[in-house]
Amino acid sequence: MSGLPGGFWWLWLSTLVNRTGAFVLTFLSLFLTQELGFSGWYAGLVVALHGLGGIAGSPLGGMLSDRWGRRPTMVTGHLAAAACAASLAVVTSPWAVAAVVLLMGVAMQSVRPAIGATIADQVPEHDRRRAYALNYWALNLGFAIAAIGGGAALFLGYRTLFLLEAVATTLCALIVFVRLPETRPEVPLDADGKRDAGPRLTTLDVLRDGPFRTLVLLSLLVCTVFSTPWVGLPLTMTHQGLSAESYGVVIAVNGVVIVGFQLLVNRITEKRSPVALLVTSSLLFAVGTGATALVGTQLMFAVTVVVWTIGEMVYVPVNAAATARLAPVHARGRYQGVMGMAWSIGGFIAPVTAGWVVEGPGPEALWFGCAAVAMVAAAGYALLLRRALSGEEPAGEPVAGGVAASGSGASGSGASEAARAVVPRDAGKAPAAAASQAPPVAVPSQTGPATAPEAASAGAREGSGAAAGGGTKGEVSAV
Repeated sequence: MSGLPGGFWWLWLSTLVNRTGAFVLTFLSLFLTQELGFSGWYAGLVVALHGLGGIAGSPLGGMLSDRWGRRPTMVTGHLAAAACAASLAVVTSPWAVAAVVLLMGVAMQSVRPAIGATIADQVPEHDRRRAYALNYWALNLGFAIAAIGGGAALFLGYRTLFLLEAVATTLCALIVFVRLPETRPEVPLDADGKRDAGPRLTTLDVLRDGPFRTLVLLSLLVCTVFSTPWVGLPLTMTHQGLSAESYGVVIAVNGVVIVGFQLLVNRITEKRSPVALLVTSSLLFAVGTGATALVGTQLMFAVTVVVWTIGEMVYVPVNAAATARLAPVHARGRYQGVMGMAWSIGGFIAPVTAGWVVEGPGPEALWFGCAAVAMVAAAGYALLLRRALSGEEPAGEPVAGGVAASGSGASGSGASEAARAVVPRDAGKAPAAAASQAPPVAVPSQTGPATAPEAASAGAREGSGAAAGGGTKGEVSAV
């Protein structure tokens, strides 16, 4: 695990601290149904509102991290999330609870693009996949600690756990503020000697980048499939006559496998082609979810979880690194934000459709449908993104205001990063000249101080816990 910059490890530590206190999403459905006496339907709606907030928070955080800075975006988002967690310890009105959870979704997801952009800023391209994998491992390790520790500490009460999350999230913000330098690349001086704030890109501008748009759409398919087991699996196991406790044991396999084997999987795959890994992981999702329709025992359900969990371990860091590769330097945050929005949308679609399909056409239709969607994604990666992610696609697709989109053919060198930073809109007419005339990107600014499983089982007992599990895992997976 050597070779990564010191700033990355402070970011890694902040991630671990943040997720170790992730009690709200873990126990939200139980808090709403058991302590406040709301219905399971209302609990599921509130969890969905958290995902809805994430859909708005991801592009907002991406925009802020590019224009305001990575560090202030992270600090503000963490402090806002801490305030929301503390508020949940005192509010009781159904409208107030829903509003706080919605705002918490915005705040939590606004941090993710800044984290992804910071890793891309700090870590050379050849090490980014490993860095994203380590950050994802910290997310899952922290979440597992929260689930186990929170379950053991339930005697303190849900409200106390929510206050503990507020404390942990505030500590995370403090680590970022004190130890993590600002990494947003400085833009060149204009003719008047002033620093331009950079092009004003919207979400639609980012989606005009053809290869990245394809990556986002395929990721939406994969994320929807990936989020489905957290809702559909407990319903399917109940349909087979198995208990909620059996579901808890089966879904615990996901966290155990990730915490135990993520680093090994990364070592095995770190030199492989990103397209091959995206195809392979999508096929693993297809096999794992499709096989769920064919099994009926606790052991075999656990085997299917192992299969799609391996797909998850391969997919998440590779997809994050692919996003960083396709993003121009000045828009890394916005690209990460749009990708995070795709994950949030997929996490929102899955709980809505899974319950309807299981209760209507039946579990088999749900799982065979997931397998078909994952295979479509695998074919899309193989046919549509091979050139873009292998370095064969020419750079310079415009997105807005005379700025090119991703230079997918660039390598990790400083020269190619500079060529991707600012390219005239007419770069397609003379790409070599445009690249050679692009001003170099300045060294990142140093303006600041430079120096789980039990919850899933419990949620399943309430009927609404499946939705809570989907929301929780969706948060974990958006690196």
